[in-house]
Amino acid sequence: MANFVMGEDGSTSFGGNSKALSSNLDRSRFHEIRARASAILIGGQTARTEPYQATPVPLIIISKSGDIPDSVRANPKSLIWDLDPIAALAKAKEEFGENILVEAGAKLLREYLLANLIDELYLTISQKSGGESVYDLNSLTRNFIIESSEKIETDTFLKLVRN
Repeated sequence: MANFVMGEDGSTSFGGNSKALSSNLDRSRFHEIRARASAILIGGQTARTEPYQATPVPLIIISKSGDIPDSVRANPKSLIWDLDPIAALAKAKEEFGENILVEAGAKLLREYLLANLIDELYLTISQKSGGESVYDLNSLTRNFIIESSEKIETDTFLKLVRN
C-alpha cells in the first residue's frame, strides 16, 4: 500500500518537502494507515527531506548513495538498502510481510504504480497549489478505482484500489 499527499495541481512538495501540503487531518489519517503496516519503505530523497527520526515499525530506506541524515540513521528501526526499488519491495515483503507501506516521493511511487505493485493507494489532495514536482497522478492510477472519497475542510481523502 502507499500513502501520498499532493496539491490540487499535482504538486508534491513545497520548499522541498510535503509538510506544507499536509494538514492535521491528513497527518491523523497518515498515522492510522501506518498502524496497519509491518514496515515503511522510502527512498533516499524522502529520508533527506522528511522527518523519519522515529517510526513505529521498521523503516526501509532505498539509497544508492547512502547519503542519509544522521537523524534518520539514529532511528533504531532504520535499515538502508542499496537495492533497486523492485528488489527492495520484494525483500521487504519477504522479511516483514505483505503490509509494506510506501511513503516515498512521487518518483519512487510512480515506479511502483507503473509496475502494478501497489494494491491500495491512500491519496490526500490538498487545496494548495503552486509547489514543485508536479505529477499527473490520473495517468498513473488508470488501473485503480476509487473505493472511498471524503471531503473534509480543505482536503479530499481518497482510497484507491487496483482494478
